[in-house]
Amino acid sequence: MSHSIIKSALKPLLLLAALFAFAVSAYTSANAANASSSDQSYSKVLKVAKKHLGASYVYGAVGPTHFDCSGFTKYVYNKSIKKSIPRTAQAQYNGTKKVSKSNIKKGDLVYFGGSKHSISHVGMYIGNGTMIDSQNRGVITEKVYSPWWHVVGFSRPATLSYDD
Repeated sequence: MSHSIIKSALKPLLLLAALFAFAVSAYTSANAANASSSDQSYSKVLKVAKKHLGASYVYGAVGPTHFDCSGFTKYVYNKSIKKSIPRTAQAQYNGTKKVSKSNIKKGDLVYFGGSKHSISHVGMYIGNGTMIDSQNRGVITEKVYSPWWHVVGFSRPATLSYDD
C-alpha cells in the first residue's frame, strides 16, 4: 500500500476519533455541571447544621465540636456542599452575594452588628423567621428578629436546590 492511500484512509478515522473525543468531553462536562448543582441542596446544608446543635461556643473555633458564629457557617458550608466561604462574619458578608430581606431563602446568611461595615455576628436562615447560629449559648435555633440582635444584611453563599 502506498503512503498516500494510507493517509487518505486515516483521515475519516481521525475525524471520527475527534468527534468521539468531543462528544465524551461534552457529556462529561454536562454531567459534572449537573452533579455540582444537585449536590448543592439545602437539605444537605441543614443536615450538617442540625447535626451540631448543642455544640459549645468558643471564640475563634471552627469545629467540629466547638464553634464561633462564622466558624460554624464556614464549617457547615464546607462539610455539606464543599463550598468554601471566608472565615469571619465581616469577610463572609463582604465576600458573598448580597440579597434583600424580601428575597431571603433558606440557607442564606443573616448578619448582625452596628452596620454593614461593623458586623459582629452571623447565622444561617432556616425559614419562618428563624436561624441556626453559634453564640454564647452554643449552636442553637432562634428568631432572627430578637431584641439582642440588629440585622444589618443578608447574603447567599451558594445557590441551593430545595427538595420541598
